[in-house]
Amino acid sequence: MSSTTSSGSLPSGLAVLTTFPDVLFIPEFVFGGLVWILVASSKVQMPMLQGWVMFVSVFCFVMSTALLFLYICGAHGGSSSWVTLDVICQETAALFYLSAAVLEAFFTYTAADLFPGNIYRENIAAVVFAFVATLVYVIHKVGSLLRWKSS
Repeated sequence: MSSTTSSGSLPSGLAVLTTFPDVLFIPEFVFGGLVWILVASSKVQMPMLQGWVMFVSVFCFVMSTALLFLYICGAHGGSSSWVTLDVICQETAALFYLSAAVLEAFFTYTAADLFPGNIYRENIAAVVFAFVATLVYVIHKVGSLLRWKSS
């Protein structure tokens, strides 16, 4: 099998950055970090809603960082239970990001007349990047499910 396709086990070392779906950790960092920055810099009219979006972006960023670090270090030792853990983590992140993206879109839509143009554009950018991050996590989840099924 080629090194760019998923196999039944998790890669270790720098091979994590060259195999699918693990290479998706990189765009997860980029888009999740953008959501984190944009939400942190926007004005807060609904603290609970913005707090959830902020929690999701920080939680998923930390979770992805921890998983990537553990995979690179080879902490999984080839155990199949880590493949299951990968699926659970990606599923959780995908659901969390979907809920955060929908809530951020709802907030931006309902508060459109409360903000000046530049703050509104920041909220729109946060919505777009939240949905892109959701898509990346869903693709990673599907790849993880395929790897789990073949293990």
